[in-house]
Amino acid sequence: MGASREERRRRYLAKAQAELGDLARRGVVMAGNAFSQVLLVKGEPDDGDADGLLQGGDGGALRAALQALGYAPEDWAGLATWDAHGDPLAASLLRESVCALDPSTMIVCDEPAARLVREAYAEDLASLERFDEAMLADGVVAQVAGMRVLSLGGFAASLGDAREKQVMWRRLKQLPPLGEPY
Repeated sequence: MGASREERRRRYLAKAQAELGDLARRGVVMAGNAFSQVLLVKGEPDDGDADGLLQGGDGGALRAALQALGYAPEDWAGLATWDAHGDPLAASLLRESVCALDPSTMIVCDEPAARLVREAYAEDLASLERFDEAMLADGVVAQVAGMRVLSLGGFAASLGDAREKQVMWRRLKQLPPLGEPY
């Protein structure tokens, strides 16, 4: 007879803990809810990141925007493109991290993050028909490796300009929460 529902849950949790623990030991910087459908990928640390990834003004603004779109307050995870020592992540390690987190939506916050995501998903992006999607152009939603991917293009920098904040809001509105698969 198969494992009980509770036993399967324990196994899934243990698997996730092992994968995420391994990534953390290898220096991957993550934050938030590892079981979230939304992953925020950040390529430029700022002063607020001293308290933790996405704990500054940009993280608060992104979480508020997601909540305004209908996501639960805890429905986000963050991934830095630098490691715990401040060195750039390898593209393969970024891809492994995204795979372990398994989001349905990836929001790329800035151009340094977009460059690494393009490198990590180069083959997947090359197969897309539309050039703007293949290049992860700012504001264009692309379907990549089973995820919706949106590059915001300088989210943190936009917070000081009312017009740029409106541009970011229009971009984010393209990513409403997805319905549950069951």
